Amino acid sequence: MTGATHSVRSPPPQRGKERESGAPLILVVAFICAILFGAGAAIAQTAFTPRDESPEEFAAGPGRDETFYACTACHNFKLVAQQGMTRRQWEDSLQWMTDRHGMSPLPPKEQKIVLDYLEANFPPRAPAGRGGWQNPFAPR
Repeated sequence: MTGATHSVRSPPPQRGKERESGAPLILVVAFICAILFGAGAAIAQTAFTPRDESPEEFAAGPGRDETFYACTACHNFKLVAQQGMTRRQWEDSLQWMTDRHGMSPLPPKEQKIVLDYLEANFPPRAPAGRGGWQNPFAPR
């Protein structure tokens, strides 16, 4: 028989073996998902929310609340309180956050209130040690 084609048939799959090899894989995937979900829940519980702080924890003065809520829309206020800058540096910092991180610009009246508060309560600090203190978050 020339010209005839012969097809080779594969033997039917053995159903018991499929279950044996598939079951451990499903268990491994389920175990990994459980670990990842649990880790995600643990991380979410420790994430910062502005409600972790209140304006009353910071120096009293005109503009404290406005400054607190303008800043905590993106980050905690302790980050701000740790800085010490001149008014010009605070202005540059606001501009940097607007340009680099997409912060909405503050309206001029609100920006003045915020800058007045920051300038009065978080002025430049004396240099610390050799080489002087440098603000790691200040725009360069």
